[in-house]
Amino acid sequence: MAELKLEEMIVHPPMDQLQGFEYCIDSNPSWGEAIALGFQHYILSLGTAVMIPTLLVPLMGGSDGDKVRVVQTLLFVSGINTLIQTLFGTRLPTIISGSYAFVIPAISIIHDSSLNRITDDHERFQQTMRAIQGASIVSSCIQIILGYSQLWGICSRFFSPLGMVPVVSLVGFGLFDRGFPVVGRCVEIGVPTLILFIAASQYLKHVSVRRLPILERFSLLITITIVWIYAHILTVGGAYKHRPERTQLNCRTDRANLISSAPWIKVPYPLQWGAPTFDAGHSFGMMAAVLVSMVESTGAYKAAARLASATPPPAYVLSRGIGCQGIGVLFDGLFGTLTGSSVSVENVGLLGSTRVGSRRVIQISAGFMIFFSVMGKFGALFASIPFTVFAAIYCVLFGIVAAVGLSMLQFTNMNSMRNLFIVGVSIFLGLSVPQYFFRYTTSAQHGPAHTNAEWFNDYINTIFSSPPTVALIVAVFLDNTLDFHGAAADRGMGWWDRFRKFKGDSRNEEFYTLPFNLHRFFPTS
Repeated sequence: MAELKLEEMIVHPPMDQLQGFEYCIDSNPSWGEAIALGFQHYILSLGTAVMIPTLLVPLMGGSDGDKVRVVQTLLFVSGINTLIQTLFGTRLPTIISGSYAFVIPAISIIHDSSLNRITDDHERFQQTMRAIQGASIVSSCIQIILGYSQLWGICSRFFSPLGMVPVVSLVGFGLFDRGFPVVGRCVEIGVPTLILFIAASQYLKHVSVRRLPILERFSLLITITIVWIYAHILTVGGAYKHRPERTQLNCRTDRANLISSAPWIKVPYPLQWGAPTFDAGHSFGMMAAVLVSMVESTGAYKAAARLASATPPPAYVLSRGIGCQGIGVLFDGLFGTLTGSSVSVENVGLLGSTRVGSRRVIQISAGFMIFFSVMGKFGALFASIPFTVFAAIYCVLFGIVAAVGLSMLQFTNMNSMRNLFIVGVSIFLGLSVPQYFFRYTTSAQHGPAHTNAEWFNDYINTIFSSPPTVALIVAVFLDNTLDFHGAAADRGMGWWDRFRKFKGDSRNEEFYTLPFNLHRFFPTS
């Protein structure tokens, strides 16, 4: 038997950019298709926009009307932040939305004894909102400084492809608790959604109408529409009439009380809840969430770059994006969204599902966010989709993002025992440590860090509850201390070096240059 040549053995050589995308970051579909795709991204972003206020507002003493206003405000500010990011930040096709990283310090503020002593629910809601606003405004300064001072870019020089694999992967894998565990709360809606979405987007993706692969492009819209109608039929038909309250909340289409409470037209504006209040302890705790959102967003940016067929964002571009994200957190604090901002992981996954990584599509989606947040009744109609439906979609989209992280292993030597150790340990601890913190908090009603210093508790509990952050700490430490001399090729640094600087690859200018000739005022070094 003849021996195979080396080039015949390597069937799939490493590639800088993913193939098979019809539209990449700077190419655009027709306006009609782009608008439909933008609306699809808007629908997907509703899951987080509704879930965070639904969790926090009742704890603050807020009413359904207060919840609707917070949802509208969060969507409005998300639209503004997305436009800022796609125009002046990384310029990647990423939606900037509410972040779960800010939930832990927000709950800590909600349970503050000085606020709990307020007996009037509406007054307590407003005072708590103002406290969270003040903490967000102060903590945003950290992110702005780390971004625009290039400090985050300097830190990113210690990130190798090997070190980024666990971080990017756990941006997706770390959200497993928002997938099938939520689907299981209403299997008669969640499981059909999951099956239908996979069938439409993968098995029937070649079905075309006028040469447009309509099922692949719009599988999310089609799936959600069909299941939403099905869920509404079950609701009005009385299928959940005598079911437990938990089942009704997750299955019915009329339990959110958003449509009846939403105004027809309402424009969110800064300081609409009153003047923010400032407390050092609250602000220190919120800073931990800012650091977590920076790590998670960095991983999401790396994934979005590959799913948009762009080069990996250089250190300068990452810093610019983190700085813009800090401005977004500042807007969150000024408007009062109850949470800070980070990259929407599910929308990054949708880039891969549709094979459309166009920046214009995301900017159109931002326009939908702003429009429907002002037109309250219409926005509330779409927001009444049961969260179980979104959870089923997440099972696919989070998995795509996680797989993008694993794809970066192609640039490293995975026959090295050193590399296997680093990847295995960092992924395992990235999943295991946050799970310990979650189970401890669930049973004890407080995190493992439980001292008299609330700001310290928030720091530890927030940072170690984030899988990508734990993975970054472990992976980067091991990668830069464990037998790193002479291991540059094994770590993938030979491939990575040309993307660390803006001028390192000619394609960077095409993807990441600022519009309106602004690059003349913001040098790339």
